[in-house]
Amino acid sequence: MLARDIVELILEKRSHQPQPNSAKAFAPTNIALIKYWGKRDAVLNLPRTDSLSISLAHKGTTTSLEITQSNQDEFWLNNELQPTDSAFSQRLTEFINLFRFNNEHYKIQSESNIPLAAGLASSAAGFASLIKAFNALYAWELDSAQLSILARLGSGSACRSIHNGFVWWQKGLLADGMDSYAVPLESTWNELCVGLLIFDKKPKAIGSREAMQRTVKTSYLFENWPQQVAHDLSAIHEAILTHDFKRLGEISEHNALSMHATMLSAWPPIVYSNIETLQAMNKIWELRKQGLNLYFTQDAGPNLKLLFLKQDHAAVLENFPGLEVVEVFSSQQA
Repeated sequence: MLARDIVELILEKRSHQPQPNSAKAFAPTNIALIKYWGKRDAVLNLPRTDSLSISLAHKGTTTSLEITQSNQDEFWLNNELQPTDSAFSQRLTEFINLFRFNNEHYKIQSESNIPLAAGLASSAAGFASLIKAFNALYAWELDSAQLSILARLGSGSACRSIHNGFVWWQKGLLADGMDSYAVPLESTWNELCVGLLIFDKKPKAIGSREAMQRTVKTSYLFENWPQQVAHDLSAIHEAILTHDFKRLGEISEHNALSMHATMLSAWPPIVYSNIETLQAMNKIWELRKQGLNLYFTQDAGPNLKLLFLKQDHAAVLENFPGLEVVEVFSSQQA
């Protein structure tokens, strides 16, 4: 089944005429604590396993969408017009073609307050905010599951950025992916903090899509990945429910390192960590030995996300000056 088939199925009785002339929407980036790595369907971005993330409240992307009278689309990213032949423009064009029912052309302006293509799920926030803007522009009034499915067609992890807080992406079993979408968990955790430890803001040399495909095809370690995710997912649900921070940190850190191990065992190997990444990991492990309750997770990039509680905010900043800290649930309530 093609992505356009899914769009037509969801929008079968919805309007293809814009209601206002423009629309704007925001979506948060999300950090996976139980990782999404590997697809069972690359066209529909269907994962091989469930995953679980935490959204970063005010950190993400705001997208403005406007119908133009031009004969071509216009894409702006952080106030810079993007070349039509750029990877960004081509990927965006492929996505909006799914919703171009009357040969419309669009001016799309995206403002992101996170580094792009650096392992901080910028594409997730981008596609989630874009589908929210489409929903407002055409007054589709889609529910969150439908929005999650449509966002997933642009970027797998975008399905999680429809929601705030803890979010569980259920992999689903159906071939058409209509049961593969994200749902929010009711649990909140006001003491939980996420620190963004940025070493490199440049786009990564190997994109996540290519890295996933190579890992699935060539890594023998990947055979055990689905079993580990199932175990970790069950355990982290319990840790969130009981606010067991030590357990949450251990599971998240181990899951991230295991994902990177599958990439290291791929051929050619995929290495996202740099010297700063490894130095920070060793520093975190040493600080834990000294009694600081601090953990990390790492996505497809060299940057780390630190996990800690508010009570340790000052101690973490003392050891990592300049760290950008997000109090996830406090920020949502503010």
